[in-house]
Amino acid sequence: MLYFEDLQLGQRFFSAEHTLSEAEIIAFARQFDPQPFHTDPEAAKQTFFNGLAASGWHTSSLSMRLVAESELGKAANGLIGMQIDKMRWPQPTRAGDTLQVEVEVLDKRRSGSQPGFGVVKVKWTTRNQDDAVAMQLECAIWLQCRSEVKENVAESAGAK
Repeated sequence: MLYFEDLQLGQRFFSAEHTLSEAEIIAFARQFDPQPFHTDPEAAKQTFFNGLAASGWHTSSLSMRLVAESELGKAANGLIGMQIDKMRWPQPTRAGDTLQVEVEVLDKRRSGSQPGFGVVKVKWTTRNQDDAVAMQLECAIWLQCRSEVKENVAESAGAK
């Protein structure tokens, strides 16, 4: 498991890769973002995207899954998001694109109100097979401190 103390400024985590299919793009869009440029390959040719494009929310959701399954996803209390800043989708994700997420630790501080936790600011960058950015965001995550776990174990042992 990863704890607050395990993360260092500048540290980077890389996810596995995932290749999106046309069927995945359409299925997600039909359920969550039913716009023609996400659901209809023929109609999408006449839109701004000039072809079928994955919803930005699909790219973001897939990025979350990839990060949750990565080394960073082994956070002691899970990946608890506190806020998202600067989310963007600079270019569309297409069927056949292979995505990978890089997460960089930008800042970290112990919580003032919850001493057993820390706040870690990270930047996610999802790139396709051509190294082009498909999605990027900065967010703060809430992470348990190892020292708090040790203190709780010691307190439990002393109470017996």
